[in-house]
Parts: sequence; structure tokens; C-alpha cells
Amino acid sequence: MDEPACAGCRERDAIIAELKARIVTLEQRLAEQDRRLAEQDQRLAELEARLRTNSSNSSLPPSANPPSAPKPPAKPPTGRKPGGQPGHAGHGRPRLPADQIVPHVPAHCERCQAALPAEPGPTDPAPTWHQVAELPSTLAVITEHQGHARTCPGCGHVNWSRIPEEVLAHGFGPKLTAAIAFLSGRCHASKRTIEEIVRTLFGVPLSLGSVSNAEQEVAAALEQPYAQAQAAVEQAAVKNADETGWALAGKLCWMWMAVATGVAFFKICMGRGRQALRDLLGNQVRGTVGSDRWTAYRIIDLVARQLCWAHLKRDFQKWVDFGGPAAPLGQAGLEAVRKLFAVWRDFREGVLDRPGLQAALDPVSQDLHAALEAGLSCPNKKAGRFCGNVLTVYPALWTFARVEGVEPTNNRAERTLRPAVIWRKISFGNHSQAGCRFVERILTTVHTLQLQNRQVLAYLRDAVAAHRSGQPAPALVTTVA
Repeated sequence: MDEPACAGCRERDAIIAELKARIVTLEQRLAEQDRRLAEQDQRLAELEARLRTNSSNSSLPPSANPPSAPKPPAKPPTGRKPGGQPGHAGHGRPRLPADQIVPHVPAHCERCQAALPAEPGPTDPAPTWHQVAELPSTLAVITEHQGHARTCPGCGHVNWSRIPEEVLAHGFGPKLTAAIAFLSGRCHASKRTIEEIVRTLFGVPLSLGSVSNAEQEVAAALEQPYAQAQAAVEQAAVKNADETGWALAGKLCWMWMAVATGVAFFKICMGRGRQALRDLLGNQVRGTVGSDRWTAYRIIDLVARQLCWAHLKRDFQKWVDFGGPAAPLGQAGLEAVRKLFAVWRDFREGVLDRPGLQAALDPVSQDLHAALEAGLSCPNKKAGRFCGNVLTVYPALWTFARVEGVEPTNNRAERTLRPAVIWRKISFGNHSQAGCRFVERILTTVHTLQLQNRQVLAYLRDAVAAHRSGQPAPALVTTVA
């Protein structure tokens, strides 16, 4: 009886072992399925968040917003009529020097019909005026240089007077050459459009190659002013920097720029890394630099950096839109942003002085730091990494509170860079290094002059004239801030 009983036990034990093995296998399969489901849920959430990407939670421009993007909040009607409001400064046309005057003189008294003198009397008031601006039939002034010949009465030799080489070297005067560069570098017109404008409006036919030649001459004339702008930006105590994509012969490169008080500097580099930043601001970066959180800016000490809160606001909004465990982080960040800009507004309006600004920002900084610390353990791994990255550069969020002239956003650089972005979208970049040099120098010159409220076309004309005569170009930058 013992032997059959032992056989039954062994069979039972075998069945139990087999069941345990199957249970272990099923548990492993369930764990693997749970892991894959969690990954798929995370992936699905990321894809849904990507579908919700718009200008409020990313660097996407408003013009590229998808149809599903939330509409900007509508401003409530003010009840005022469109146009200028009572008390606002008018923007009427200034009185210009007149090329001709057409007098309108009353001939008879409107009350007694007596004849009136043609010339004004000592008590007559000054005349009223209204100016009408018109273009002449031909804008360009054509100067023809003729080399005459004379036959010697003694020996019969024909003597020719040579047209000077400096005259033969150019088919367009300094101002027309500057105007071509202005249409290209300031108005971002294509070469065919410039050819049509010059031919139709100025009455001067020219080829597409002539447009390129004018651009290259202006680029050469701006070599020294361009170097002045670079030196001024390097020495500036406060500056903002940014970069955007560019193209050279179809290959990706980068347009870098920096702007300070009264000066802007643009440079096209083949890379987007640290060496490009050194090419922009010098090997030893001086002063305080406002920027986004791109890794190339890490070569700058945190005490000399100011990170853009507008970028940070979009990041926090992204985590709110993402939802789930990352949403509280985004909400805490947006609350910090709201409080910060309210305090900054009070400071700019004179309600707070700088010590008051710093005191008002202390609790905002403490609350945000606590939220980021808590976010390090967020189940959303990307949100956790975001918190770690921000905490690494946390001191650079508050430089504006202690350094005069520093702002909490990088809007100054982004506004200055925007025309270059538009030009890139129109032109698709450059085909040659020479084209890149023109773009760098004309953008630097145009934006620097605009910051100084100086006339762009007049400066370009003077620079071209100086270049042709072998003289230094007019100073582009006179002071460094």
C-alpha cells in the first residue's frame, strides 16, 4: 500500500510543480504586458500632447498653429471708436522743403468785394499750407561721360581723351547702389523684384548679375562697420542672443545674433554649438547675456546669464496640457510666472524699487524651487528631467532682479531676429559664402541704424562713396553700453 501511495504523492507533487511553473510564467507575461501597456500609454500621451502642440506651449510661431489650437482670448470691447483716441499724439506728415510753391492769393474782399493787393501787408498773417508729394517722371539722373577726339592740324594724329578709370569702374552711382542693397537687405526683395523696381520706378534697366554685384560692393564697403558692431557687442555690459536656422547651398547652417543698446550683430555659422557662440560674443564672454536654455550658452557663468521666462512659461503650459502627474508641476510654474510678471510690471512702473523687487520675488523663487524639487520624482520621466535641468540653471532665472538693464525675457533678441527669419523663408538662404557675408553685414548695419534712429539709405550711400574713394566708412557705432 505504501508504494502506490508514494506514486500518487509524486504525481500530485509533479502537478503542483507544473502549476507553479505556469503561474510564474503567467505572472511574468502579465508583468511584461503591464510594462508594455504602460509604455504604450506613455507613448499615446506623448503623441496626444504633440497633437496639442501650439504657440502657447512650444516654440511654434502663431502662424503655424494647427486648427485645433486654442484661440487667443478675445479682448472685451472698449466702446471706443476705431482710430486715434482723444489726447494721443498725432502722426501727421511733417512739412518738407518745397521744390516749388503755388500761391493762392485772394483777389477780392469776400465781405465788400474791394480789390486786394497782390503782396502781403505787414499785418497779414502767414499763409496756410498743404503739400502734395509726387514722383518725377524719371527718378534716376543719368550722367554720360564722353571721351572726345581731336585731330592734330599739324601731323593729322587723332588724339582721344580717356574716360577716367574710376568712372569706368562703376555703372551705378553710390546712392543707386545703396538703394539696391537696401531693397535686398532691408525690404528682402528678390533679385528679380529688385530688377523690376529699378527698371520700372527708377527707369534704369539692369541685369540680375548687376544686383549681385551691387550687394557684394556694399558688403565690402561695410567690412569695417561690421567689425565695429562686433566689438561693441562683445564689450556691451548687457546683451541678448538668439539663433535660427539658415541655409548655405542647401545645407543647414545657423544665423546667430546678439543685440545690445544701440547695436545689433549678426553672424552665419556652420554650427549651433559653443564655438559658434564664441564666434558671436568672443572667446571670453563679457557682460550679462540673456538667452534661452540652449546648451551652447552653458559656457557662460550662471551669474552672467539671464534665462528667458517666456520660454519657461511655454514649457509649464506644455506640462499642464500634457495632463496626468505632470499637470501640478505646470500649474505651479504658471502661477510663478504670473506673480513674477506682476512684480516686474510694478517695478517698471516705479511702484517698486530694486530692493522691493528682490523682496517681492523671494517667495516666488522659494515656491517655484519647491515645486521643481517635488517634480524630480514625477512619474512622468520627461517632466522629472525637465525639473532637473531647470534646477541646474536656477540662479540664472533671477539675474534681472539684481543687474540693471537685464530683462526677464529674451524678447529683445527674438524681435531683432524676426526679420532674418522672414528673409530666410523668402530666400531659402544663400548659395555662396559671399552671399552670407552680405546678409551678415547688411542685417547688422540696418538693425544697428534703426536702434540709433539713423537713416539707413543715407548711411549706405556714404559707405559706398567712401569705399570707392578709398576712405574709411562712416562710424556705425560710437558708444558701447
